[in-house]
Amino acid sequence: MSNTLIKTDYNFPGQKSVYKGKVRDVYAFENDKLVMIASDRLSAFDVVMPKGIPYKGQILNQIATKMMKDTEDLVPNWLQATPDPNVAVGEACEPFKVEMVIRGYLSGHAAREYKAGKRMLCGVVMPEGMKENDRFPEPIITPATKAEMGDHDEDISKEDILKRGIVSAEDYAVLEDYTKKLFQRGTEIAQKRGLILVDTKYEFGKTKDGKIVLIDEIHTPDSSRYFYANTYEELQGKGEPQKQLSKEFVRQWLIQNGFQGKEGQEVPFMSDEYIETVSERYIELYENITGETFEKADVSNIEKRVEENVIAYLK
Repeated sequence: MSNTLIKTDYNFPGQKSVYKGKVRDVYAFENDKLVMIASDRLSAFDVVMPKGIPYKGQILNQIATKMMKDTEDLVPNWLQATPDPNVAVGEACEPFKVEMVIRGYLSGHAAREYKAGKRMLCGVVMPEGMKENDRFPEPIITPATKAEMGDHDEDISKEDILKRGIVSAEDYAVLEDYTKKLFQRGTEIAQKRGLILVDTKYEFGKTKDGKIVLIDEIHTPDSSRYFYANTYEELQGKGEPQKQLSKEFVRQWLIQNGFQGKEGQEVPFMSDEYIETVSERYIELYENITGETFEKADVSNIEKRVEENVIAYLK
């Protein structure tokens, strides 16, 4: 098993605070820079799994970096540099308290809600007569917000976002516009790789001078779901599950092993062999999504490597 980056505990020069998320640790600096370190932690059903996945942080960071560069002509983003395979550096922003989820197909959470008989998701009507993984007539935006208690994401409608003053109407119009443009570009990029971008989420922030920018990650297997285009019609016609490029395979394994993040449930044991298969699947995701061969970074002392690269950059 390779070494993994499970937690970070750095004290960089000029550092003023640190925020530890489910997967990323964000270090804030006095000069309004943010250093975001993608760990190898794996989160599913809002629970962080006990073991890290080799190379996962590198994979997420490098896909997000590439996709930010491939979309910066459409939507401005926060990214300024990537001094280490697991690290992104950018401008400090005030994040909007909503995630802009956009869905082109009835999959994942939307499909689970649909199966439960719901035909409305986040104030958006889902047509009758659909089956799982069918394409929506038009992509739908189904925002999520962090619950008052804890880290759990909650569905919310556009109407509620505006009514509760979470985002102003003027800013929300920009978020909606950016979300549609990014999803369209992501769909085109995926098509070139023989993939279908099924659904994804985008997060946005506002810079000190009031500009709305894309932050966090974009079009990674943790934030997005992909299908293989060449088998989509055939599998859909037979009513069989789609072959997916996303974290969904981990969620399905957890569900099969009796875990959905509900109270009283325990995370099933993940053997080293299973962890290795998850790592291999993430590498497959990387190569399919980017069209490039994945080059493993040196992980003999990953904590030290990250620290040295960040300090060298800050100098």
